[in-house]
Amino acid sequence: MIDFLIIGGGIAGLSAGARLSAHGSVTVLEAEDALGYHASGRSAALFEQNYGLPPTVALSQASAEYHRSANGGYLSPRGLLLIGGLDQRAAFEADVRDLGMHEITMDKACAHVPILNPDTVAFAAHHGEAQDIDTDRMLQDFARAIRSNGGQVLTKRRVTGITKEQHWQVEAGEMFEARNLVNAAGAWADQVAQMAGIAPIGITPCRRSMARLPAPGSHDVSGWPMMLGVGESWYAKPDAGKLLVSPADADPVEPHDAYADDIVLAEGLARYEEYVTEPVTRVETNWAGLRSFAPDKTLVLGPDPDQPSFVWVAGQGGYGFQTAPAAGQLVADLVTGTAPELAPDMVAALRPERLRR
Repeated sequence: MIDFLIIGGGIAGLSAGARLSAHGSVTVLEAEDALGYHASGRSAALFEQNYGLPPTVALSQASAEYHRSANGGYLSPRGLLLIGGLDQRAAFEADVRDLGMHEITMDKACAHVPILNPDTVAFAAHHGEAQDIDTDRMLQDFARAIRSNGGQVLTKRRVTGITKEQHWQVEAGEMFEARNLVNAAGAWADQVAQMAGIAPIGITPCRRSMARLPAPGSHDVSGWPMMLGVGESWYAKPDAGKLLVSPADADPVEPHDAYADDIVLAEGLARYEEYVTEPVTRVETNWAGLRSFAPDKTLVLGPDPDQPSFVWVAGQGGYGFQTAPAAGQLVADLVTGTAPELAPDMVAALRPERLRR
């Protein structure tokens, strides 16, 4: 008999599993061949604790110390540079305010990113506290914590059936029996809920496309900040000597192994090109991931109000890694009846009850 059976081996399931493993036996079931295959494996991997709605920001701020100190720390310097065009002053100021940034001169902006086009970039702001996250090491460390507490992390275990009698019975190549079922299935979270006889909460998977480009103009991009277009209309981020560019698309799709839309990707690359002097001459590779959103764009964490032994860890919406330490702890607190450290209004904004009214 398993105390906590977790469906989903991405950052949501592994972080919750690591926290829950201190309170009982944990088994994680991942459908794919590897952990973090879908959204978690296609993350922009940036820690910017002012990014998102207030409950997301609260989780990110509560996760900051863990990111900086646990297992030697997962963060490394990056920085965030906001780019605005001539007709974007009002939107630029709103982004500066929301992200806690400060406006800088064009000379300073070009010192950060020398390919910026002074004819099209009218405004720039910088935030030096944005940092890269070592996402792979974080995934593996959470999985290691589960195993060290006697739990299992299993791949190639696609769930095909769920029933509830006295306990949960889950078919995934073999039968698993558990007291509590934790739904961390990402884009498939509503499908898992329906399979379990639980009302869905309205999770919408949205595609996010990405292209990897050679370093523009053969520059050393390793020290460049992540660049963000006003209104999150595009972004670009150094990655292993290359440059990742995304149109920051969020098109609703059905759950699937996502791939980039060529037209959407081309439009995003054109928006990026507008603000730089180096044209895009070659795309080395492209891909897409699915970011999953609840109707109010806020994470869904905790026991289902109608069936408390069914626990939601869903709706990460692209904030999964930066919120994972605090999100996993909140799930464990709510399941075990421990008073959360987050403010009560933030906890209420994250619990699934808000979506059942």
